[in-house]
Amino acid sequence: MMLTIRLIITMAVLWLLLSGMFKAQLLILGVLSVGLVVWLSKRMGVLTHRGQPIYFRFFHIFDYWRWLAWQILLSNIDVVRRIMAKEVDIRPTLRRVSATPNSDMGRAIYANSITLTPGTTAINFTPDGDILVHALHEDSLHELEEGEMAARIRDVEPHFEPLEPPP
Repeated sequence: MMLTIRLIITMAVLWLLLSGMFKAQLLILGVLSVGLVVWLSKRMGVLTHRGQPIYFRFFHIFDYWRWLAWQILLSNIDVVRRIMAKEVDIRPTLRRVSATPNSDMGRAIYANSITLTPGTTAINFTPDGDILVHALHEDSLHELEEGEMAARIRDVEPHFEPLEPPP
């Protein structure tokens, strides 16, 4: 119940901040939209994951966003440098990279972060749980394989208690 209330409050505040208008018609649409999303969320069970609430460690997510923004800037500079050089240093590569975050949401954030970083694109999750990644140059894949991005995402994820196997 507390998760539902937090979701309602968060979505209502977000609606008000993004719309910036307080006309009756928009407020009614906002209430209806929030109600529909909360109802769908409860019906789909997206507020819980393996019996635990979905959340991230609050201050760690800001550290991750700051780090990711820096990586995006560095990757932009690298891509521009490679393209503008007299001898274009591009060697497109396709490789599987281990998706080591602990949760499904963590793996999705990992794949999206790879795609946000210029020069790399997450193409697909493989049946083994790896991510198929296309890179403009194999140096980008070496950085992913070193695992700093995955480690930072694991640091943001909640620490779930291990589940007991079903009887």
